[in-house]
Amino acid sequence: MRKHTSVRALAAGALALVLGGCGLVSGSPMTDEVRPGSAAAGGAANRPLEGAQLTVTSKEFTEQIILGQIMGLVFRAAGAEVVDRTSIQGSIGAREAVRSGAADAMYEYTGTSWITYLGHAKPVTDRREQFEAVRAEDRKEGISWLEPSTLNNTYALAVNQKARKKYGLETLSDVAALSRKKPEAMTVCVENEFASRDDGLNGMVKRYGMKLRPANLHRMSGGLVYTQTAKGSPCTFGEVFTTDGRIKAMNLHVLEDDRHFFPNYDAAPEIHAATLRKHPEIAEVLAPVTRALNNEEAQKLNARVDVDGEDPHTVAEEWLVDKGLIRAD
Repeated sequence: MRKHTSVRALAAGALALVLGGCGLVSGSPMTDEVRPGSAAAGGAANRPLEGAQLTVTSKEFTEQIILGQIMGLVFRAAGAEVVDRTSIQGSIGAREAVRSGAADAMYEYTGTSWITYLGHAKPVTDRREQFEAVRAEDRKEGISWLEPSTLNNTYALAVNQKARKKYGLETLSDVAALSRKKPEAMTVCVENEFASRDDGLNGMVKRYGMKLRPANLHRMSGGLVYTQTAKGSPCTFGEVFTTDGRIKAMNLHVLEDDRHFFPNYDAAPEIHAATLRKHPEIAEVLAPVTRALNNEEAQKLNARVDVDGEDPHTVAEEWLVDKGLIRAD
């Protein structure tokens, strides 16, 4: 209960910051001339959100921004007037925007809601059971969840191929054994949020019995985690997201979570409940889009932004057109 209360307090502060200083009120209208594609719900002639005014949001990292752009473009193609308020700093601010109605919808992760927002210490191992549990509990928060994708953007630790071969690493249990046998080799690069989350660094260290010296923990931005881990300096290990395109681009090896510590982070539409009651067509519009999302697709999309330097909006639009979900006029 104390944890849940503290998250609520943080959420209120985050929303005040977002509304007051991060541009959530102004936003940017989406002006794309797009129409439903052949694979869209109801076919190319269907515009079930004609006249609706919807605001989409997201967190600030690449995948979230792309998913926010995808959602906004699909709403736009279905006839809605859309305000783009993506890229909110931190998880709690975007969540609170949807919960409060300052934004209408975003793609969120089931594990994030279960652990970070709803305050549970242990994940539900079965993916479907976790989704159902999150959906049921979040109804009390004024949030409605639509059916999830198979995009599971969970946390992981990765190493470069040289360290993998040198230490014989395949699993997180191997990392734990190395940390006890050779603690100086246990150097880890992480983002600040991972270092502070219950479903992040501290929980992983405890579950696996890892020995991690404070001096061997390096906090940095997400992009640097990948490059420094690829170099092997200052870190042997780096926190990564399993759908990140830089894993393949930098030839990193993701270590198996053999004790199943990390929750399932299945991406699913999270909608302000009053918005969904007013516009139930949202579920129909988003269903084929969500079904098209998976880890392989996410890695490709993320790599186009993080590796190739492309614009997230362009990447989102081209993916939707390629899948037949919208047409760009």
